[in-house]
Amino acid sequence: MKEKRNLLTGLGLLGAFALWTVLLQFVDVRAAGPKGTKIGFAAFNMWFHQLTGVHRTLYTVTDWLGLVPIFICLCFGVLGLAQLIKRRSLRRVDLDILLLGVYYVAVIFFYLIFEMIPINYRPVLIEGRLEASYPSSTTLLVLSVMPTFMFQAGRRFTNTPARKAAAVFTISFSVFMVIGRLISGVHWATDIFASVFLSAGLFLLYRSAVMLTDKAKKGAESTYGVQ
Repeated sequence: MKEKRNLLTGLGLLGAFALWTVLLQFVDVRAAGPKGTKIGFAAFNMWFHQLTGVHRTLYTVTDWLGLVPIFICLCFGVLGLAQLIKRRSLRRVDLDILLLGVYYVAVIFFYLIFEMIPINYRPVLIEGRLEASYPSSTTLLVLSVMPTFMFQAGRRFTNTPARKAAAVFTISFSVFMVIGRLISGVHWATDIFASVFLSAGLFLLYRSAVMLTDKAKKGAESTYGVQ
């Protein structure tokens, strides 16, 4: 049942992201950004942006820390490649690692879609240029990748302190990055919220897929054992 709850919750969060994206196009839309760019939920977004101001140093720090989840992706890629070389068959690579690759591709797909079709632009110019801001790509990257690190650590680490250390690191790093991007002033607040909806929805779908395949594998092994 837990895997089904994850699946339904993930689908619900993706639905919330889709609804949020639509509402952003129609609710309180005003020219509030640089060069007259428009933003939905303008009153709230402008209020929050004025409240936090712009902190370029924090923006730079969180930008560079965005390399951490990229490094984690590469580590899982190396793990999958090592298994492929050692076992000499893609079908013998751990299924949760293969699903993780599919999941990361899905995250990249959503990133590219919104880079090509900007929903809105940042509230500030970056090096004098307008940049797409929805959803926050750094927030999406962090919240999509870091939970997979904690999830995989829970599955692969036999040492309990190591599991706890992975969980503490994941949670503290993710919280810092989300808050950092939120108050740095380089995104509208609604961009951050959208990333939370999208990344959480995608991750829950990945986790439910792994849990369902684990369940199917155990069922097959049990049946084979009876035979």
